Amino acid sequence: MKILFTFLIFTSLCMGGCARSSGVLLAKDSKSMFDDSVCGYETKTLSEDTAGSEQYRIYYQGASGFVPPSAVRSGVYQRAGDYCDNIGKSPKVLQETAPPYQLGCFPKAELIFICIPKAQNTNIEDQLYVKLTNLKKLLENGTITKGEFDQQKTKILNQK
Repeated sequence: MKILFTFLIFTSLCMGGCARSSGVLLAKDSKSMFDDSVCGYETKTLSEDTAGSEQYRIYYQGASGFVPPSAVRSGVYQRAGDYCDNIGKSPKVLQETAPPYQLGCFPKAELIFICIPKAQNTNIEDQLYVKLTNLKKLLENGTITKGEFDQQKTKILNQK
C-alpha cells in the first residue's frame, strides 16, 4: 500500500512536468515548446545565419525544479554540439530561449542552431583562442554565469 501511495504522489507530481526532450528537429517543421508555456520566457538572438543553412531546434526541460537552470542550458548546448559533431561539423547557435527563474516553473532551454563546417585550423593555440572567445561571448550576452565561464575556461586551458 505504501508503495502504491508513493507511486501515485510521484505520478501526480510529474503530470505537468518531469524531464522532457524534443531531440533535434528541423526548425521550419516544428514549433517552440515555449509556445504553450504558462511560465514567462525570453528569447535571445545570439547570431545570424547568413548562409541560409538548415536550421535545427532542440529543447530540454529539467526533471524537477531542483535541477539548476545552468545544467539544463549547458546540456542543451552539449546536445546541439554532439549532433553537429556527428556529421563532421560545428554548431552555431542562432537563438536561445529560456525562462528566468520562476518559482514553480521547471528549468528549460531551447536552441535554434545550424551546423557549419569545422574550422580548418590545426594550430592548437588558435583553436584555444577561438574557444575562449566564444566562451567570452556567452558570458557577455548572459548565456552563462561568471562561475560557469571560469569553470569552462579552466577546462579549455587544461587542453593544451
